[in-house]
Amino acid sequence: MHNIRLTQYSHGAGCGCKIAPDVLDGILAKAGPPAGGERLIVGNQGREDAAVYDLGDGRGMIATTDFFMPIVDDPFDFGRIAATNAISDVFAMGGTPVMALGILGWPLDKLSAEVAGDVLAGAQAVCRQLGVALAGGHSIDAPEPIFGLAVNGLVALDQLKLNSGAKPGDLLYLTKPIGVGMLTTAEKRGLVEPGHENLARETMLASNRIGVDLAKVSGVHAMTDVTGFGLAGHLAELCGASQVRAKIDFRKLPRLAEAEGYRRQGAIPGGTLRNRQALGDALPAMDESHWQWLCDPQTSGGLLVAVDPAWQDDVERIGRQHGLALKAFGSLSAQDGPALIEVIG
Repeated sequence: MHNIRLTQYSHGAGCGCKIAPDVLDGILAKAGPPAGGERLIVGNQGREDAAVYDLGDGRGMIATTDFFMPIVDDPFDFGRIAATNAISDVFAMGGTPVMALGILGWPLDKLSAEVAGDVLAGAQAVCRQLGVALAGGHSIDAPEPIFGLAVNGLVALDQLKLNSGAKPGDLLYLTKPIGVGMLTTAEKRGLVEPGHENLARETMLASNRIGVDLAKVSGVHAMTDVTGFGLAGHLAELCGASQVRAKIDFRKLPRLAEAEGYRRQGAIPGGTLRNRQALGDALPAMDESHWQWLCDPQTSGGLLVAVDPAWQDDVERIGRQHGLALKAFGSLSAQDGPALIEVIG
């Protein structure tokens, strides 16, 4: 066990390091449309969680990558969280992950190679648990520690879930509570009370493998995972791609209740305000506490799921099979203006 604090070696943490979505749009515009022909089903359009390539036999190959700077101090846990987060993109598309490659940037002048080995060991532990072959990767000497995975998965194309599939009348579900950004910020500032130390870690380590089973439900119209853009950011992406509008009941929103006290103490991640500004008119004016929760950047967050009400019981039954008490927190309607998200309660 190393007596180090990984988070002190980086300027950011977890998915809160993500470039704001409005800035990212400008970057992607320079790249232009992807090559790949008709077999490239999903590229960088629609802000989907991963790319998908048609294998020609009714299956698609899912390809994604995700990496970030330390969100926790323990190297093994950092590796586990980074791996869980990267693999989640495949689950969010309804796929089964099969192989991964590691992405490692390491400041060898500040942190030993042995510590980097512990990060990789954490990732390997998650990959073994989920049946994913961690088959290699690439490393560089970097000024700050960075780790993540490039992941490939397989999906039956008739079960592929996209941001663009949601429909008016759908119910909204979330498989993990939000508030991780507030809790990890509180930890960095030394504010966390006894008994709250592992709340964020355990939430981030929970796998989104439920996505494989949810994808088999024809009434599940759309899925995405909630990460650095916050619930509001990823919900706005889904609404924009599907031409729908969301109404959220804040009282029913899955939240880590313990994070509220830290929010009131000012434990607001830097990414929260960036997320709010990037949303513009898509998120209308509302109570400060509401938008701070909705824009809180998540690392390895849950799946946001749009479900036909006729399939509500099936989705909640699958939730129970995975140990989750899923309850709808909102619904979708036809888009009728620039505001994509309405909050009540």
